[in-house]
Parts: sequence; structure tokens; C-alpha cells
Amino acid sequence: MRDFSWTYFTLTGDLDAFLLYKQMDDMKASEGADGPGDAFDALDEWEDADG
Repeated sequence: MRDFSWTYFTLTGDLDAFLLYKQMDDMKASEGADGPGDAFDALDEWEDADG
């Protein structure tokens, strides 16, 4: 989801997509490697395997 929001932002310039990306990035940094931020990256891997 984090990668999607960045890609969407770079393609469209949508500020909300950038803010979502930044919020997820901040959550990941503040929670550490074992926090919920990793769940976003795991979701990305799951979506890639599904597609």
C-alpha cells in the first residue's frame, strides 16, 4: 500500500496520496521494525502474489 500511494502520487501529483505515503512512512519509523508499519509492506507482498 505504501508503494502504491507513492506511485500514485508520482503519476498524478495527488497531495492526498503523498500525505498517506508520508503518514505510513512515519508510522513505520516510530513503531520500529516489528510494528504495524510492516503490515503495510506484507500487504504489498500479498497483493503482488495475488495479481
